[in-house]
Amino acid sequence: MSTDYSENRLVRRVQTIADYQFGGLAGTALFPDGCEFILSTTGRIRQIIFEGKRLATVRARDGRLTLGIEGARRLHAILPAPDYRVVISDDVAEFVAQGKNTFAKHVVSADPRIRAGDEVLVVTADDHLVACGTAMLSGEEMLAFNYGGAVKVRQGSA
Repeated sequence: MSTDYSENRLVRRVQTIADYQFGGLAGTALFPDGCEFILSTTGRIRQIIFEGKRLATVRARDGRLTLGIEGARRLHAILPAPDYRVVISDDVAEFVAQGKNTFAKHVVSADPRIRAGDEVLVVTADDHLVACGTAMLSGEEMLAFNYGGAVKVRQGSA
């Protein structure tokens, strides 16, 4: 059994992961041809780079994608609202854009299909991308709770 590490095969692999994780044809929008890859010592994909910017990282423990802000921008452009979006109040948008976590009391609305552990886009009411990160609660829980963390922000847009 031979292992083919060609760029084309690697792009197709991460596109398939993105299609599964985010639905539809997210993979081709998120990872265009020409992506570069940082591989682990065992040959597994770790990071996906496009034009010198990190789009995403493949988590070793489960094979799912964690987005960089550039990947979040690409995903935000193709996913219709409210998909994978957590809408926050404008008064905290500046802090979240700097990479601060999002708390449940600041969540205005959230995609009800979000589950804890999902990668999410943190946006303002007018759908301006502020940050990306991992949901700590489900979309419904974010609205029901008045305290505690809602999104662990990985990278802000500032």
